[in-house]
Amino acid sequence: MAEFAMELIHTKKRIGQKEIIKGLSFQIKKGEVFGFIGPNGAGKTTTIRMMVGLMNITSGDILIQGNSIKTKFKEAIKEVGAIVENPEMYPFMTGWQNLMHYARMSSDVTKERVHEVVALVGLEKAINQKVGRYSLGMRQRLGIAQALLSYPSILILDEPTNGLDPAGIREIRQYIRRIAEEEQVSVIISSHLLSEIEMMCDRIGIIKNGELITIESVRAAVGESEKEKELLMMQVEAAPIDKAINLLQAKHSIKAVREEKMLVFQTEKENVPSIIKTLVEQDIAIYQAGVAKKSLEDKFFDLIGENTIG
Repeated sequence: MAEFAMELIHTKKRIGQKEIIKGLSFQIKKGEVFGFIGPNGAGKTTTIRMMVGLMNITSGDILIQGNSIKTKFKEAIKEVGAIVENPEMYPFMTGWQNLMHYARMSSDVTKERVHEVVALVGLEKAINQKVGRYSLGMRQRLGIAQALLSYPSILILDEPTNGLDPAGIREIRQYIRRIAEEEQVSVIISSHLLSEIEMMCDRIGIIKNGELITIESVRAAVGESEKEKELLMMQVEAAPIDKAINLLQAKHSIKAVREEKMLVFQTEKENVPSIIKTLVEQDIAIYQAGVAKKSLEDKFFDLIGENTIG
């Protein structure tokens, strides 16, 4: 049995004289939700097209459950379910009729399996309604159900929350986590909504100009690694703030900066009580104090650059 659900091995794509993808190498673990992000034109869609066999690989390979997509295409691709942006369904048919239509394309998909995926994405009440009456969120859920019909071990979703309202985004996020945990499906998500990637994914890979910039757990990406825990980034709302800045420099040799009403500085955890005590004893009013965490968006722009669109 393969160690990883998917593995990219020095995967390259050249179109004419231009190298679009420049030797990507990374693995997707079984049962994880993996976020694949990068600025426009970074190569995300090209990589996904190679993953699902819609585009040939120039060199390198992609293994799906240990099978090469180049030499064992049928064995590899049967493990993959995918939807790209808004899934296309027949609006004049019900959700159930649409799923049964796709089920007939695979000999191993039974009515019981259709019932399973309908329940998994929470469409039991709407499955007998015509798809033309579905909201965008319901169509996305039906698309995910269709992609899950043939028991894939990998689900690839390109912009799964595109165009959804906040309630719809939350629903899709919940169902994606549920699929990964209950079905042990590895989910690969490409999205521009970094806040959603942060809440939804276990790990992220950031791509820029066809090259992998970093790959790490979401927890580490937002500044929760053990190394970063040693030195805290503190945010303290204090007044008068200028007096507080001067006190921290004089008493603790801490260089604090002002961000609107907040005092921001770095220090070791064991120093926090004495710092707060110093400020209070010098008649500085403390309204709130906490540890500042970098968001995935902050991390993304640190790595990619501020003048790009994610």
